[in-house]
Amino acid sequence: MEALACVANIAGEHSLNWTDEADMLEKFATDVSNKLNITLSRDFDEIVGLQAHLRKLITLLCFECDEAKMIGIWGPAGIGKSTIARALFNHLSVDFGLRCFMGNLKGSYKSIIGVDDYDSKLGLQSQLLSKVLNQRDMRVHHLGAVKEWLQDQRVLIILDDVDDLEELDVLVRELSWFGLGSRIIVTTEDKKILKAHGIQDIYHVGFPSEKEALEILCLSAFKQRYVQDDFEKVAYRVAYLCGYLPLGLCVVGSSLRGESQEEWELQLSRIENNLDRKIEDVLRVGYDRLSKKDKALFLHIACIFNFGSVDHMTSMLADCNMDVKNGLKTLAIRSLVQLHIMDYEMHSLLQQLGRQVVHEQSDEPGKRQFLVEAEEIRHVLANETGTGSVIGISFDMSKVGKFSISGRAFVGMRNLRFLKMYNSGGLRITGHMKYLPQLRLLHWDSYPRKRLPPTFQPQCLVELCMIFSNLEKLWGGIQSLANLKKIDLTFSSRLKEIPNLSEATNLERLSLGHCSSLVELPSSIRNLHKLKVLWMEGCKKLRVIPTNINLASLENVCMDGCLRLRTFPDISSNIKHLDIRNTKIEDVPAFVAERWLCLDTLYIGSKSVCLSFYKPKSAYITLDDCKCVKSEKDAIRVTSLFYNPMIGIRLFNCFSLDEKTRRMLAEEGEIKLASSFHDPNREVRFLNCMKLDEEARRAIIQRWAYKYVCLPGKEVPSEFTHKAKGNSVTISQGTLSASTSFRACILLSPTLQHPLWFGYNIDCRLRSKERRCVEVDSDIQFEFSCYEKHSKIIECGVQIMAEEGESSSSREWNKQSDGAVKVSKDENVIKTNNHTSWWSGLKKLGLRKNKKKSDGVKLLD
Repeated sequence: MEALACVANIAGEHSLNWTDEADMLEKFATDVSNKLNITLSRDFDEIVGLQAHLRKLITLLCFECDEAKMIGIWGPAGIGKSTIARALFNHLSVDFGLRCFMGNLKGSYKSIIGVDDYDSKLGLQSQLLSKVLNQRDMRVHHLGAVKEWLQDQRVLIILDDVDDLEELDVLVRELSWFGLGSRIIVTTEDKKILKAHGIQDIYHVGFPSEKEALEILCLSAFKQRYVQDDFEKVAYRVAYLCGYLPLGLCVVGSSLRGESQEEWELQLSRIENNLDRKIEDVLRVGYDRLSKKDKALFLHIACIFNFGSVDHMTSMLADCNMDVKNGLKTLAIRSLVQLHIMDYEMHSLLQQLGRQVVHEQSDEPGKRQFLVEAEEIRHVLANETGTGSVIGISFDMSKVGKFSISGRAFVGMRNLRFLKMYNSGGLRITGHMKYLPQLRLLHWDSYPRKRLPPTFQPQCLVELCMIFSNLEKLWGGIQSLANLKKIDLTFSSRLKEIPNLSEATNLERLSLGHCSSLVELPSSIRNLHKLKVLWMEGCKKLRVIPTNINLASLENVCMDGCLRLRTFPDISSNIKHLDIRNTKIEDVPAFVAERWLCLDTLYIGSKSVCLSFYKPKSAYITLDDCKCVKSEKDAIRVTSLFYNPMIGIRLFNCFSLDEKTRRMLAEEGEIKLASSFHDPNREVRFLNCMKLDEEARRAIIQRWAYKYVCLPGKEVPSEFTHKAKGNSVTISQGTLSASTSFRACILLSPTLQHPLWFGYNIDCRLRSKERRCVEVDSDIQFEFSCYEKHSKIIECGVQIMAEEGESSSSREWNKQSDGAVKVSKDENVIKTNNHTSWWSGLKKLGLRKNKKKSDGVKLLD
């Protein structure tokens, strides 16, 4: 009976509607053939990551529900929405007697759709019904036709690449138009369309991972899922330049198919600076549909402000007739930027599109809105051909080398508002700098003159960044600086004077790090009531900080390396981060001691400062160079801090530690911390504590349960029984099993160019000999890489953890931490780490015995 009822509901044909009986019979034969010969296509077998998408979409479609349901698939152009939708259609078609995939709807009906164009809307519905009912050139005579034909039918409809809400309303206005169990799927770049149509269940197609992106590229370039030998580095670079966008990866991969490694290298510059026409055509449609204001915002981001904070760009464009926050939301909804909580980011290929749009404004660079190409900017400045059309310049001068401009280079650019000159050590200005416009952003690295032009008016400035400059003074007198929020003069070693800042009432950050000629701060800083950060690291001659100041907003103060500073004034009651290492300050200021409980970080590190008895509740404390930690009493104070799991401790260059104190710090501090808290995210570093004896060092390594441990040393410890010189070690066949875990250790060469308190990027790759996957029935090579060019791996080692009958300490270690050991640098440095943002780590290793080829297991990122 159900079968008969189903047959009765199938739309039929009437012979009177056909003028040619042969055509009618052909139509019947085609319909029957289509229904009897539905076979699953294998066209999508090699789509990377497809199965994960399909699983999530099928869950979202909720086939357990008998009601009709409509969902959306949303994502940027070129991300693979249409491919996913077609694969989903192929997967579901067998379960639907009536089905339709309407592809490439974007812009297809603009010429026929209008709000009052009734005939065009009828035509659109006719196309839908013709596809669903499989009837050629079906005509309808009213807009209720879709409901009339399909309200009792279980249908599958996919509308691909919809870019117009009117279009969606005409085709699938209400779920009541379709029978029980129907599923309607809409793909679009514009999330707003889905929301406006009342679609609540929306699947966002995100960018593939680095591994997936490389796989997509390889399938297109090599017709295999892994990189060919010797192409690994250049392939990773190509994938990065494509921004992991599947469309870009496929187009570029196809263009490089069969080419040599040298040709791949040659094409990198072209990929970085020029959009392939196929990619541009796809991306351009989204830009063309923006309003005039949103287009302007798009171009500002593409040329000047990519990778920034929403507040920063809002401040920069405050004097424009732009609603930045709502504009960003519009761009995000249309998948033209990625909008995070406080930040935004434009995809690299969309950024190239924006710059291409600007390039098309004029054949003469000096008449365009933005200048970003290095050679073009050099030409405009050298020949003084800039005009009032130019509002922004972003100039990477490392791409053009040394050259000269006159002091009149900017005279013609009276409307210039954003000037970014970076990597500019090779620029020379002949004569005096005569003119700079009323800029809102002035970012000029290595500015070559002693001061800014006397005619410069800074009243519009929002941000002044002139690091590594030759400035001795910015400007004279009191200037109107109400818009100014940030000053960064870091490494301006000749700077002798800070101007009067009494009018900079909105200044939030003052960075004067390594201004080694600066002696004092002006008394006008007492007016900086919104100042949050005061950064004076390395100001060797700084003696005077004004007293009787209370800057309520000031939270972060760094005076590390202010060698002549003896006193620390009470300048804020709300400091959260304080660094007074390498100063002549002898006492922790009373107001700091009183408020220590509120501190998040405290760096003491002075050779004369006394250790306070107060203990912060949550902080990172360093005691670098401290002579105060040299006795058992002092050590008790320090180790008492170890019992607080929220506190990180670092000891660096504490040469005064006696043997008993060293042992107490190692055994009482390190071991009690390990046994009490077992926190794998904890950082504990003994940098250059050269007097740590072997026993203390061994206790730290054996009981290690931290994010990483950093120790001085000249060789890999004996615990790491598999050792080798250089950056790789091979473990013989049969040593490992499928459930083996391990920890690793590397010995780094000493270097002054990369101080040890900075982070490193370490990779560890596991390879089976002559195979792409790690297999337990072959020799396995552990290969370590350090991406800092000044650091070299001298020796490495691996310790295999026991599986059965292991020691209690080993079992405890396994339970607490998946980590790797690194070794520090004194001379050399032993380091241990796990997989975190600084160090990649030890993992439980899943090894396989099958022979199938795949990428090697990557443990360290």
